[in-house]
Amino acid sequence: MKPTSETAGAGGLLVFGAHPDDIEFGCGAIVAAETRAGRRAHFVVCSRGESASNGTPAVRTREARRAATLLGATLEFADLGGDAHFEVTSAHALQLAAIIRRIRPELVLATSTVENQHPDHAKLGRLVRDAARIARYGGVKELRRLPAHAIGQLFFYAVTPEAEPADLGRVLVDVSEPAVMAAWTGAMAAHASQMKTRNYLELQLTRARLAGLRAGVEHALPLFPADAIVVASLAQLGRAARRF
Repeated sequence: MKPTSETAGAGGLLVFGAHPDDIEFGCGAIVAAETRAGRRAHFVVCSRGESASNGTPAVRTREARRAATLLGATLEFADLGGDAHFEVTSAHALQLAAIIRRIRPELVLATSTVENQHPDHAKLGRLVRDAARIARYGGVKELRRLPAHAIGQLFFYAVTPEAEPADLGRVLVDVSEPAVMAAWTGAMAAHASQMKTRNYLELQLTRARLAGLRAGVEHALPLFPADAIVVASLAQLGRAARRF
């Protein structure tokens, strides 16, 4: 699916997922909060779940399109060799860098690079990290058809608690608004084929509830910045998760 004209301009959020459900389960509530605030969001899903135990590629493609719509995002698919066949290569990094140049986002989200998870997740995180850097190099011959673009920040998200990086800081996003939670729940439920494997919806809701309770809100999801966040004033910072 080609991105619509609404995603063609600079700014907004670009989110990469290895499989059709990763974005929804890992950071769908954050996306819902952003789109409800008027920010554009575009998804790039890098396989169609070809190796999954449940759900055909056709079914999973339909589920992904439905879920993206519920979250207010546009969607396209990219081919990195197929589910369970990702490789970290310069060709794949250049492919993703071209997408970054075309969409021209302010923020990019990708699966974390923690190794002990689905190998496609860790590999995609590394590829997106490389692609975000390559996208700003004006002399890359394979990308000269598109103007160079430097994103504002790369954040990693974790599809499961085990994939949360221990060596990076974290930003907790308050996703407690009922409309945000409803959109997120609906988007996760759209991946009905994957609920036959595990109750991912309950797992993610419980995870968000626990993170929220620790931070003094109803629900929260973590993001992990690839680099230090720069602010012009301390007034731009929210409160700490810990109530001192």
